[in-house]
Amino acid sequence: MGKRFAALTSAGAGALLFILAVPAVAENNANTIVTFTVSPGTLDITAPTGPINLGSAAPASSITGQIGPVSVSDTRGGASSVWTATVFATDFTVGSLTVPFAAVQYWSGPETATTGGGTFTPGQPTAGDAVALTGTAGTAVTAFSHTGGTGGSTATWNPTLIVNVPITAEVGTDYSGTVTHQVA
Repeated sequence: MGKRFAALTSAGAGALLFILAVPAVAENNANTIVTFTVSPGTLDITAPTGPINLGSAAPASSITGQIGPVSVSDTRGGASSVWTATVFATDFTVGSLTVPFAAVQYWSGPETATTGGGTFTPGQPTAGDAVALTGTAGTAVTAFSHTGGTGGSTATWNPTLIVNVPITAEVGTDYSGTVTHQVA
């Protein structure tokens, strides 16, 4: 009786191996885990390279004109997208003649386009808010700023310059200077 039991046990084990050896039924989906890392981007500002011709005016009057779109792009990512764009200018000259940078006023106007969350604030939303330009990066005036929001942001505006032509300006000459936008 002990031998039969052993024989049945061997037969049972063989049948069990046969059942386990049957190929598995294929699944109708397959999962793949995918990962990636977001690396920090940059904080950039762009403006027209010019030359931009604002037109003409007589001495002791003013010239008003837009200089074209200025844009900030913040792709640094992270928990906060905070930046301030500022602007300053050189003197406007032709030969030995000068219209000082302080005779030029700037107003950013409102944004023409933005992306991202947070608060976008023009430095000078209206013509009545125009400010005289300064002559150095260290004393530059605020053109536009962004606070709050997460991740990235972009803003574009089309600033206006008001040139107060001095009474001593020479007629028929093209004065040239540089307006510089920076962002930090």
